[in-house]
Amino acid sequence: MTATPLPAIAPDVLHVPATPTAPALRLRPWHPEDVAALVEACRDPVLRRWTSHSVENDEDGLRWVRSQRRGWAAGERFAFAAFEDRPGAGRGRLVGSAVVKEIAPGKQSAEVGYWTVAHARGRGVAPRSLEALTTWAFETFDAVGPVGLQRLELLHQVDNAASCRVAHKSGYELDRVLPAAPPEFPHDGHVHVRHKGERLV
Repeated sequence: MTATPLPAIAPDVLHVPATPTAPALRLRPWHPEDVAALVEACRDPVLRRWTSHSVENDEDGLRWVRSQRRGWAAGERFAFAAFEDRPGAGRGRLVGSAVVKEIAPGKQSAEVGYWTVAHARGRGVAPRSLEALTTWAFETFDAVGPVGLQRLELLHQVDNAASCRVAHKSGYELDRVLPAAPPEFPHDGHVHVRHKGERLV
């Protein structure tokens, strides 16, 4: 029997309030106008180490942005570009990305991911973006399938200590260890999980 397709999910904008030490964030779907900032972000060796995509130039960047937009249209992958939302600063400066993926009808779990631009690290961009994404995902996909989305998983290699810290800050508890799968994943991995209804303390 063919699974019922997901209802269309309209592109959304997520607003994260400012903190005493960091400006507000605005998360929205990627646009072609973001290509230059994306290419610049992907020159960072730390980001290149932990991400699977390769963006070397504007052509690569436009191809990647278009793939994110196709993910929205297909209802399979929902990627947000994160910007600092400073008053009077226009659309703001790119500071990161957050995505929920592996969404499917009747499936009670999905996966989240994120990255932060080099100049914005250490300012809480990743955990704040991840919290906004988590709330949006559980609310948006509440009615998908018989019981809706119940669990979000966050995966990273065991040697990515920064990502492990973000997971714990965002209420994603360590659930299990995945064995290495070279060459793409040369080290074991952590699977962190957050369940629907759980809140940060």
